[in-house]
Amino acid sequence: MSIPVITLGPVASAYVPGLERLRGPVTVVRRCEDLPELVAACQTGLARAAILGPGTTDLTASLVDRLRSVGVAVIALTDGAPAGETLEGLEYVASTVEPAVLAEAVSRAVDRFDDDAARSRAGAGPLQLPVAAAPPPVEVPDGPGDGRIMAVWGPSGSPGRTTVAINLAAELAAAGSSVLLIDADTYGASIGASLGLLDESAGLAQACRIADQGGFSTRALGRVAVSVAIKGGRLRVLTGITRPDRWPELRPVALGRVLDAARSFVDVTVVDCGFCLEADEELSFDTLAPRRNGATLRCLEAADAVIAVGGADTIGVPRLVKALAELADAVPTAAPRVVFNRVRAAAVGHTPEAQLREAWERFGPSTPISAFLPADPAAADRALLAGTALLETAPGSSLRLAIAELAGVPVRGGRGRAPGRRLGDVRFSGNTDRLPR
Repeated sequence: MSIPVITLGPVASAYVPGLERLRGPVTVVRRCEDLPELVAACQTGLARAAILGPGTTDLTASLVDRLRSVGVAVIALTDGAPAGETLEGLEYVASTVEPAVLAEAVSRAVDRFDDDAARSRAGAGPLQLPVAAAPPPVEVPDGPGDGRIMAVWGPSGSPGRTTVAINLAAELAAAGSSVLLIDADTYGASIGASLGLLDESAGLAQACRIADQGGFSTRALGRVAVSVAIKGGRLRVLTGITRPDRWPELRPVALGRVLDAARSFVDVTVVDCGFCLEADEELSFDTLAPRRNGATLRCLEAADAVIAVGGADTIGVPRLVKALAELADAVPTAAPRVVFNRVRAAAVGHTPEAQLREAWERFGPSTPISAFLPADPAAADRALLAGTALLETAPGSSLRLAIAELAGVPVRGGRGRAPGRRLGDVRFSGNTDRLPR
């Protein structure tokens, strides 16, 4: 059976007569002049393979992933050996080969694509939801690739995601862990400003750009990340995009590669996510569609633990209830830990923790409340003004102590930690489960 093929660019199109003379292995069904035309044609199901000529487009991991997601194997014609890192899932062929050799490469690429798809279907199986029972004790990983990812997420309305993410990362780093803090909020990135980093390069966007071009290693991640001193420890930071209109630079496929590298780079990666989970932007596009919320969804899918932060007031509680339902639909494998921030009697009533717990048990989902973070605006303002974490400017504040307990780093008198505690054993107030490792 002949394989339907689409070509892009004059070099690829020049092979059409030779491929047609072979009468069988492949059939060219369309010649495209630009990338949008190619993507649109592939999305119609017209072809099983696409041959891209040299110089027609910048090959990126996002482009290859998008074409493969619609069932199209990708073959790239190159002038000599591929420059730089090669992309996974891409068949490279010299632009000077004979048509018969190119046809064999197309068949090989399609067979490999079908084998990968079959293995993926065989390994999928039924959906496995997280088990509520506490996992057995584990040690902090020594080998590469075993680092954990913690996503800090919450609904709209500024419930305090960034404050929680920064201080969780700072507590873990000060306790002796290697920690990477990532600002993946595509609507209002603010970690750089909160830590006083005058960084206009947008570290995460730079890392995604490198990852999208091919390989991405821990060495590259180490060059891009900014090092910040925290209470005798070091915290690595990937700053967010400097303007909201730069969100297309955080492509989900590239961000996934950055997160994979982070697992080998540090013990714990803390990601400050955006709030929105909608995934229907593609409906209004005919070609390679941007996905503003794709970065948030990819982080939540990759995370080993999701901390859902909600505001402790009459607006924040129902917002979090609705947001958790959306999270369950968008990322069914996520098992969020509910954390209420800015807990105060003035907004909830006498004994605010008891009031919140009672309301949550009556109207909230089955997910229990894991922690209450008290309102301490004076301490938060001091840390923001100094461009650092609470443990440096207000080590004895109630908010800092609650976040330290949330991170599993108990403090004594506002400083230090209990001996014998491993910094990877992150615990939550009122919940004896550790973060899954």
